[in-house]
Amino acid sequence: MRVEVLPFGVLKDWFGSAALPLDLPEGASVAALLEQLRIAPLRAASPPDAVTHLLASIAVSVNAEYAHAAHILHDGDEVALLPPVSGGSPAPTASPTPAANLLDESRADANFTVALTREPIASEKIVAAAKSGEDGAVVVFDGIVRNHTRGRRTLYLDYEAYEEMAVRQMQELAARARERFAIRRVAIVHRLGRLEIGQTSVLIVVASAHRTAAFEACRWLIDTLKQTVPIWKKETFVDGAVWAPGEPFPQEIALHRAEAPHES
Repeated sequence: MRVEVLPFGVLKDWFGSAALPLDLPEGASVAALLEQLRIAPLRAASPPDAVTHLLASIAVSVNAEYAHAAHILHDGDEVALLPPVSGGSPAPTASPTPAANLLDESRADANFTVALTREPIASEKIVAAAKSGEDGAVVVFDGIVRNHTRGRRTLYLDYEAYEEMAVRQMQELAARARERFAIRRVAIVHRLGRLEIGQTSVLIVVASAHRTAAFEACRWLIDTLKQTVPIWKKETFVDGAVWAPGEPFPQEIALHRAEAPHES
């Protein structure tokens, strides 16, 4: 059978392609696929132990849903290799929703809005649209590109996402936030592509009758987004560029070391 492998972040640099067709025996698992990739030739010069270590720390999705190592694959499956998330270079995929059109779309749930965009995020418009007469608080997280990271001067950032899965995960986060906290409305918007210093990379808006729920929900949303939504960033400094290290995946998502391909 044949599956399509989609590496993201530094793995795309290492494997040298945005999509890799891979032939596997019938009934092969995610773990078998990773073992085959572990010994595959790489385009970029990387120590074998570095490849093994990263493959042991990634998450994997099958057809845009998180999957564990024992998951059995089928012909035509789309398998994404997801390094710990946190921002990457723009991917040539379907265009996400422009921020300017966000508030004009009809949605099944009028109480949350999620989107990816390559346009500047219209923060004031999104915040204004979130407010209602029944709200006593609107809490906003506005993540912006700063001019330094880990003691190095930053020139700009590039963001990429596994777009289909990222939107789905953001929708799930918004729905879970409304179930978990006493809030009325949620908006989550994330930029892709190149961002300059001072530009907004992610905007989260939470409206609620009471401030405590709004604060707690907003904090939970950005923290969970940074751990679970497949978005990566590449940081370009005056002296070079690197993929930003991401936070470890939650236990329910991560490929546990015992399940990952063996280390040599």
